[in-house]
Amino acid sequence: MAETDASLRSTELIEPNTWRPDLLGDRFEQLTLPLGEDAEGEVVATLVRYRPRWKLRLTPGVASGADVLYVHGWSDYFFNPELAEYWAGLGARFYALDLRKYGRSLRPWQKPGFIADLAGYDPDIAAALAAMGQPDATGSPSAPRSSRPLILLGHSTGGLTLSLWAARHQGRAAALVLNSPWLEFQLSKVGRQALLPMMELGARVDPLAPLPNVDLGFYTRAVAREQGGEWEYNHDWRPDRGFATSPAWLMAVLAGHTTVAAGIDVGAPVLTLLSARSSLLTRWDESMRSSDSVLVVDEIAERALKLGPSVTVQRIDGALHDVFLSSEPARSAAYAAITPWLRGYL
Repeated sequence: MAETDASLRSTELIEPNTWRPDLLGDRFEQLTLPLGEDAEGEVVATLVRYRPRWKLRLTPGVASGADVLYVHGWSDYFFNPELAEYWAGLGARFYALDLRKYGRSLRPWQKPGFIADLAGYDPDIAAALAAMGQPDATGSPSAPRSSRPLILLGHSTGGLTLSLWAARHQGRAAALVLNSPWLEFQLSKVGRQALLPMMELGARVDPLAPLPNVDLGFYTRAVAREQGGEWEYNHDWRPDRGFATSPAWLMAVLAGHTTVAAGIDVGAPVLTLLSARSSLLTRWDESMRSSDSVLVVDEIAERALKLGPSVTVQRIDGALHDVFLSSEPARSAAYAAITPWLRGYL
């Protein structure tokens, strides 16, 4: 997993609609999803699917017959085989989407992770759903519905993106499972409102100007195996201190926060998984190995209630920002929280 697949970052032509082996191993395949061009050139997304070894289940799982679509967070990509195995164990078909300009979809000429509007990911999601066999992927009200329930699984910025998408496409998702979704700015609503005018000005004057990097690398220290964590991954695709940000990108995120704060309805039950505590500090502390060092989890728990009438918030003791990258027993507790919730709501 730590090696970079050079072919994925080259300019070679990859035949569309062709599944090919993925860097996670023989049970994973990837599909390049062409998305046309933008100001930087060719744009693609990449869909990863998990193919379990077994074909026959003696008893149906709690998610049997469902499709799961996972979307990663900021400065991130999909690299967690255990997550795919868990969902396959419940009977679901698991897919993960590397959005445009992230991970497997990042091209050398692109500004990593850049988007000026989170709704700009709609084509990525539509292409992924179409490849998954979800016939309602285009958003047309007259399109036929899939017989397979769709479960959206989003982490951090991916959780924000999927929540906004579900609110614009009500009825498409049967359930949302959000893993520490970035639903509010770290400085709270007051900080967001104070920052907005400055970012609006910056987005008009120099939208791509680099903003100061406030990531001190502490979260990486809690996750990366070589720094005491448990996970190996590509540090080009998930940098130790994150990708460079810009006013235009931050405006897109703040606009999403503002929309959620006003209240939306994602049209499906929501399970929000969060750490029991935050540790946003200016110097390293060992508590960061068992807490969220990225978001203020109390504020996210409150903001999650704005996603619709049926929202469950589950706090996981000892969890990291990505609860599925936490050490045991927090990681198992996160999986254990999903199963009965699905049994009740799906």
